[in-house]
Amino acid sequence: MTETLGIRDLNRATLARQMLLARERTTVAEAVGRLLGMQAQEPKPPYFGLWSRLDGFEASELHAALHDRSVVRATAMRATLHLMTGPDYSAFRTTLQPMLDGGLRVLGSRAEGLDVAATADAARTLLRDRPRTFNEIRALLQDEFPDVNERALGYAVRMCVPLVMVPTDDRWGFPRASEFALADSWLGSPLAAQPAVDALMLRYLAAFGPASAADAQTWSGLAGLGEVFDRRRPRLRVFTDDTGRELFDLPDAPRPDPDVPAPARFLPEFDSLVLAHADRRRVIADAHRPNLTTKNLRVRAVFLWDGFARGVWETEYKRRVATLRLRPFEPLPPEAVDALTAEGEALLRFVEPAARETSVTVGAHDATGANDSE
Repeated sequence: MTETLGIRDLNRATLARQMLLARERTTVAEAVGRLLGMQAQEPKPPYFGLWSRLDGFEASELHAALHDRSVVRATAMRATLHLMTGPDYSAFRTTLQPMLDGGLRVLGSRAEGLDVAATADAARTLLRDRPRTFNEIRALLQDEFPDVNERALGYAVRMCVPLVMVPTDDRWGFPRASEFALADSWLGSPLAAQPAVDALMLRYLAAFGPASAADAQTWSGLAGLGEVFDRRRPRLRVFTDDTGRELFDLPDAPRPDPDVPAPARFLPEFDSLVLAHADRRRVIADAHRPNLTTKNLRVRAVFLWDGFARGVWETEYKRRVATLRLRPFEPLPPEAVDALTAEGEALLRFVEPAARETSVTVGAHDATGANDSE
């Protein structure tokens, strides 16, 4: 009989793999590899995400990994920017290309006259000279393809040419207008020629399992993954969840007791943990999911108590006073407030080391209003 895993079973298993049951001492590249990437739509959130996962993490460690090219920031899963290790990006970028090709559909009528192959070839030629910003790339491509929508040209390059963002000495690693380089040139080696979808799915389970094929599709943006899991079935553990859905996992992956304590933790905006499953109840209750995304589609920063997202948070820095504001989805018990306050003050000291004062405030719970701003 197939074993059933409850929500808390899934929560603790996933937190263990995400280094959120206890901070771990390892390198940035090793951590990013274990997480199979960290969503990095903006440059700052991964620093917060690593701070919550790594013992003694300092921002300089991620700076160093970006500059020595062991970690890159590039378009990957779900056609969004991620941090990935250089070897993982090289191994899996080709696997993700069908999803990226499909992303071109959003162009609609703006794609009129667009020759994707010719545009990609022209962009590669431009970037062989030196890294360039996308403003430069679009302008130069517009000169070559004057009858094609400028934004369509740029988007085609983002989706179809493997590029990495060039880090700088900016505080969070990248300026607002970053330069992009050809990935194979930046990494000094060619990307994998053949897709490796089976290997990618095994790595996904190691980072986010146990999970269903639908979960993997949500995380990656790839379609038709059911047949991959069926093919690997003899070598995987198979479970069901409380709805009867089939879940797959690596045989020797950690699945802690559901009552293992989970500490207070702060996840940054866009953290992959809250986006990596079709059924996200292992992290956030369905009733609270609408509060996760703002009207302009930003994914809010959430805090965890007893392993689950219990509210959203934001920081402010004025007159050398660093403030962290918590907005819980529901009333928090006193022990949660105490633990979150201590963790929040430590986070503020990381984010604003020059602050003369730190403050953590807990607002009145609002199960529906967290999505009203922005």
